[in-house]
Amino acid sequence: MKLIHLSDLHIGKRVNEVSMIEDQTYVLAQILHIIDDEQADAVLISGDVYDKSVPSAEAVTLFDDFLCRLAQRKLPVLIISGNHDSPERLAFGNRLMDSCGIHISPVYEGNVRCVTLHDQHGAVNFYLLPFIKPAHVKRYYGDEQIVSYTDACRVAVEQMHIDPAQRNVLLTHQFVTGASTCESEEISVGGSDNVDSTVFQDFDYVALGHLHGPQNIGSNRIRYCGTPLKYSFSEETHLKSVTVVELGEKGQLMLHLRPLQPKHDLRSIRGTFADVTDKAFYFGTATDDYIHVILTDEEDVPEAMGKLRVIYSNIMKLSYDNTRTRANRLIDSATDVQRKSPLDLFGELYELQNNQPMSDEQRTFAQQLIESIQEEKNI
Repeated sequence: MKLIHLSDLHIGKRVNEVSMIEDQTYVLAQILHIIDDEQADAVLISGDVYDKSVPSAEAVTLFDDFLCRLAQRKLPVLIISGNHDSPERLAFGNRLMDSCGIHISPVYEGNVRCVTLHDQHGAVNFYLLPFIKPAHVKRYYGDEQIVSYTDACRVAVEQMHIDPAQRNVLLTHQFVTGASTCESEEISVGGSDNVDSTVFQDFDYVALGHLHGPQNIGSNRIRYCGTPLKYSFSEETHLKSVTVVELGEKGQLMLHLRPLQPKHDLRSIRGTFADVTDKAFYFGTATDDYIHVILTDEEDVPEAMGKLRVIYSNIMKLSYDNTRTRANRLIDSATDVQRKSPLDLFGELYELQNNQPMSDEQRTFAQQLIESIQEEKNI
């Protein structure tokens, strides 16, 4: 059975306030061509279909068109919600869409949906586990010891009662310990949302979503396929691709990648203002790419953005790398803020103001409040 593994489409996303709808339309058409060329048997979409829990009308229209084109090909499509999605909105009409082969994970209510497909080797069971938090699982299994994200996923998997003698595939959207991250991803840097990969040991393939960089976790059996497009300049070295999964008999697994070419690449250029505006510097380059210009001038250039936009029509970002900015970065680095979770930072502030650490009850309340604020950011 040949599977196309996708995730983190983030349809409707804006990068540096620039809409990516045109680029997403372009790359989704390219993905359809790859699906046809590979003669795939099913398509897996592992969460973050949209960039917001209440997506724009044009984002919904684009995804609707993509699903219709897949349905016309009579291809089974399996979809789960990610942390950016509203599981209720994404699952709307899922029972109607089942008849067209579009299978969407419902809101997690203690059970995980299983869709079974068949090939010449027999059945393949696909388990659709949407993005979950410990509180989601604890609500239905109060007798279980559920403190961490690993606990939550462990209990959710245990309740699937999978048959390890059969071929089993899991779609899930979590941060698995050991994965590499970039700045465009919303995760807890302190590690509170980590899930240990041993939770997934009984699956023949784990189609992960959540992280933007394509990567295997331990082996090719547990994989993030990554985003189809670059969504921040921290991703500019990523090689975006579609992961093609081939399941043979039990225990047989092969992967290969199909590269994706964006309508506009995302890249940085560096130099003095005189350098980056010199014809010899930019002549012959793709000046319609999305550009981050890093100026090395010691003094700020007046109206630099407007002047640069004449040459680089899709400039997204302008920054400086000089003596002043490097000194500021050293100060920021000394505080080590980026390696601490929001809860840790709040705890330090509380202790500084009150001369005592937060109680366990206060920490629990603060964590719930932080998660609530993070969810509201996606609306």
